[in-house]
Amino acid sequence: MQVAVVTFDGFNELDSFIASALINRCRKDGLEALITTPTPVVTSMNGVEVTGQRPMEFVTEADVVLIGSGVKTRDVVADDRLIARLPLDPARQLIGAQCSGALVLARLGLLDGMPACTDMKSRPFVEDRGVTVLDAPFHAEGNIATAGGCLASQYLATWVITRTLGEAAARDVLDYVAPVGENRETVERAMRAVHAGEAALR
Repeated sequence: MQVAVVTFDGFNELDSFIASALINRCRKDGLEALITTPTPVVTSMNGVEVTGQRPMEFVTEADVVLIGSGVKTRDVVADDRLIARLPLDPARQLIGAQCSGALVLARLGLLDGMPACTDMKSRPFVEDRGVTVLDAPFHAEGNIATAGGCLASQYLATWVITRTLGEAAARDVLDYVAPVGENRETVERAMRAVHAGEAALR
């Protein structure tokens, strides 16, 4: 199973790297995250240059697609040619968005009738697209999930691991990366956020 972590120019390092690093703790179990970019090299909001591991076309074959955020997301959603390179299919793919990545899902029509999570700066722009924004770090309905706040990327990764490999695998990853002495607290907080986000509208 392969995860495309879609990373645009101007990306937020926390969003792309936390999700991919947590998911890649599961490579031995057959789950792998790959930084997926529209150009061979993208530069983060803080000037970090990253070479993509896969081109944008990889999203069509990935089992999971996570849309990262960044300072140029509004430029992304205004670029028809770039958006056309994201033919996502929630019927067969898990699809998630981090912070301003919710704008991309809205532009693709994937949030119609569904509330979303995003960061405070992106909130008015997401709402302008007719999407209700929740005061929560994570929300999922079916195969689509959104997370709000940079460190909520751990919840998006937890959701992906839980949906693909099971809750035990997600708990193992979280326990490994948790701050020393805060293992149980870290694991339970992440699992609670994901379960609450999935149960919100039941």
